[in-house]
Amino acid sequence: MTLIRNLHDAPTEPVTTAGACGSSMAVVIGQADGAPNFAIRRIRVEPGGVTPHHSHDYEHEIVVLTGRGAVRAGGEDRAIGPGDVVFIPPGEEHRLRAANDEPMEFLCVTPTRSASGQPVPGT
Repeated sequence: MTLIRNLHDAPTEPVTTAGACGSSMAVVIGQADGAPNFAIRRIRVEPGGVTPHHSHDYEHEIVVLTGRGAVRAGGEDRAIGPGDVVFIPPGEEHRLRAANDEPMEFLCVTPTRSASGQPVPGT
């Protein structure tokens, strides 16, 4: 069955992974909705906040909705803002940081299973 939901209607939880600061996440569409292959998450990073610095064995894509910040990937920081899209390949260490003066929100599309077949957290 087709699902239509406003991305702001999904419940938001703090990101508690080590290294995260001022980040929260909502699973907009995921396995609980019957999506077997991909999930869409909405992530909010408060001013000056960061997502954890991490890597994993699957790709994911990001669409910046609001705010400005930087993505650290491939060993360098690159500025991002509304309308920017980011591709993070498997195995690349990365993290996102919001600018100090405004929050940043973005959508993150991930597979529901890693390349090794394990469930992806938050999907």
